[in-house]
Amino acid sequence: MLEVYDISMPIHTEMPVYKERDENRPQLAVIRDFAQGARETSLTLYMHTGTHVDAPFHFIPEGDKIDTLPLEEVIRRCRVLDMTDVSDKITPAELEGKGLKAGEFILLKTRNSFSDRFDPEYVFLDTTGAEYLVKQGVQGIGIDALSIERAQPGHPTHRVLLKERIVIIEGLRLAEVPEGDYLLIAAPLKIVGAEAAPARVILVKGQFGV
Repeated sequence: MLEVYDISMPIHTEMPVYKERDENRPQLAVIRDFAQGARETSLTLYMHTGTHVDAPFHFIPEGDKIDTLPLEEVIRRCRVLDMTDVSDKITPAELEGKGLKAGEFILLKTRNSFSDRFDPEYVFLDTTGAEYLVKQGVQGIGIDALSIERAQPGHPTHRVLLKERIVIIEGLRLAEVPEGDYLLIAAPLKIVGAEAAPARVILVKGQFGV
């Protein structure tokens, strides 16, 4: 039986955004309505609001931009790791024993997925955890927080991963997803020259999945 999980955040004006910054909130405006023949709406959306994919250009001036990301890097097998017992940050101690393999795409399911509000103390991937994942040869990381790191001066977690061209997906919702293997479909919008882009992220398990 085919199982499909939509692990994307709904986009709306009252959605949780990073640090509750007003400039990060999406804005929708009706441009035309039925009296003019059809309803048409515009959307102003910060690239890092909701579920989105970061490209190296986010922190690396010479890094690849989001429109150059090969789709095979975000349409592929992945593995969800249950990290719901972690209270603060993910370090090598939490990742050891997970049987990580070179080439894997890992999604980190934490207590973040069980809250619909922005928690300033959200669980994040520590720099040492990022370095450990690089050493294991992981090719992609997803997390259920609006940022993969939290209050780290200089943003070292992002830099460690992006300089190795490791794909980062942020803002996942994994509360209903059991630990295990899935087909990941996480194509970002093809926005030329951007450092990130929103994505509708789906996991599939079954006949057409894993």
